[in-house]
Amino acid sequence: MMNRRSFTRLALAGLAVPFAPFSLAQRDLTIERALTSFGQLHSIQVQLGDRTLAAQAPRGPGLDELAYIKSCSKSLVGLLLGTCIARGEINSVHSRLVDVAPSIVPSDATDRVGELTMQDLVTLQAGLESTSGQRYGAWVNSSNWVADALTRPMVADPGGRMIYSTGTTHVLGAAITEASGLSLLKLTRQRLGEPLGFRVPPWVRDPQGYYLGGNGMALTPRAMLSLAVMMRDQGRYGDEQIIPEDWVKASIVPRGESPYSGMGYGYGWFITDSGYVLARGYGGQVIAAHPQRNLAVAITSDPERPARSAGYFGDLMALLNGPVLALAD
Repeated sequence: MMNRRSFTRLALAGLAVPFAPFSLAQRDLTIERALTSFGQLHSIQVQLGDRTLAAQAPRGPGLDELAYIKSCSKSLVGLLLGTCIARGEINSVHSRLVDVAPSIVPSDATDRVGELTMQDLVTLQAGLESTSGQRYGAWVNSSNWVADALTRPMVADPGGRMIYSTGTTHVLGAAITEASGLSLLKLTRQRLGEPLGFRVPPWVRDPQGYYLGGNGMALTPRAMLSLAVMMRDQGRYGDEQIIPEDWVKASIVPRGESPYSGMGYGYGWFITDSGYVLARGYGGQVIAAHPQRNLAVAITSDPERPARSAGYFGDLMALLNGPVLALAD
């Protein structure tokens, strides 16, 4: 809950970004205005250090009910890869897919699939044709999601440009499942949910039984905030190191660039010029950390409405870069 002082601070926090190409960003934007004017916004939480400055859910199911985090799931799979490497289940981020999980690579895999490394997969630089967007439906209707992704045309060099594709992260999720001997559900529960104190319900699985990597997870907004705090604090939560610090640091080094937003992309996490590290999901689901300013933010939105970089997601970024960042001044 916000006290009166915190609410006043929120109401007065103004926009301070060098450009404002989005509808509401062109006017005087405050968190209070966003709460009333962003029709897609379901909830927002802002934590500065140990202090909660905002915890509001003007729409949607509230802060304690499950919300579909959509492609924020990709960022969690990236964290789980780090735990597998730290535990020796996978030798390194440069290990090849064919060595980590040879059983999931089809005999008719596209040429150069044998070159793909864990880093290529987690950075979405596999080079394979995307399974997202207009191709998503056909992909999830295929009889083998992993094989379908790995038999698509190679449209870029492995390790080259970023190609946003849920199929790529799904292959990664299947690989770490094989390497660890645990399903993606059990990995998420044991290595994230239990130490951070949140529940992780089952979600959709492919025809071979692999949980969908890169989409489909549901968490409460409060669970999302705990992940943001952990990322802000270099993998620590309270007194426990949940994710190795070196993996978190490596995860937030830009290794590619989103062709849609222009943001950098690391090991499953977007990196902004203003210093945020964030997970982004369809509709406007956001798990964001700003380590330099000691901020952690969680945002949920209507999961059925788009949130394009030049639309609602741009409005959310104006909110993060303006009034939210001003709270740390």
